[in-house]
Amino acid sequence: MPNGKLLVLDGLDGSGKSTQFALLQAALQQQGVAVQAVSFPDYDSPSASLVKMYLHGDFSHTPDGVNAYAASSFYAVDRYANYRLHWEQAYHSGTCILASRYTTSNAIYQMGKLPKSEWDAYLQWLAEYEYQLLGLPEPDNVVYLDMPVSVQQQLLIKRYGGDAEKKDLHEADIAFQLQCQQAAYYAAEKLGWKVLPCSQDGEPLPVDTIQAALLQYVQTSWGLQITC
Repeated sequence: MPNGKLLVLDGLDGSGKSTQFALLQAALQQQGVAVQAVSFPDYDSPSASLVKMYLHGDFSHTPDGVNAYAASSFYAVDRYANYRLHWEQAYHSGTCILASRYTTSNAIYQMGKLPKSEWDAYLQWLAEYEYQLLGLPEPDNVVYLDMPVSVQQQLLIKRYGGDAEKKDLHEADIAFQLQCQQAAYYAAEKLGWKVLPCSQDGEPLPVDTIQAALLQYVQTSWGLQITC
């Protein structure tokens, strides 16, 4: 039996990934598609311990205080453990895997720590490290939910009930988020990600508008007949 498909939803913190992830999973299942949902980091697993320490600020009070390659390794090891323990067999048995974040998040959140002249080398290293050396499957499709940082910050404040202290190391650093946004656009162009606009005139688009565009993309890419 051929491998299943791997579809990744990614985006900045507060871009609406969790909402769109759940809606897409439900739509695929309603159409009889065998799908397993996975989300990264896997905070409930010991494999995410270094990720949690990093985001808590144990190694540095700023994201740039942990270099791109070290931080990338924290996340990659968590993905490897999750893959081997929870979805490797399903994937190789033909199940479609829907992932909220993946290797793509290293490109978004870690590549921007490097000079732009080193971005191509980083992307090559990342692919070799995670897909070849660690043996993780490559995504068939990646959708980047494009929510501008100005809108994203408003949504994060709402998420935390106005308490900015609840933001993690990444979320609290606006300059870092802007850096990540530029890295995401670069990676999307280089790697062929689908960039899905999620705002208009400084406001987030309605959830169902984003959902409809996402479903249309998946339907076209996978040859499925999906209705909202």
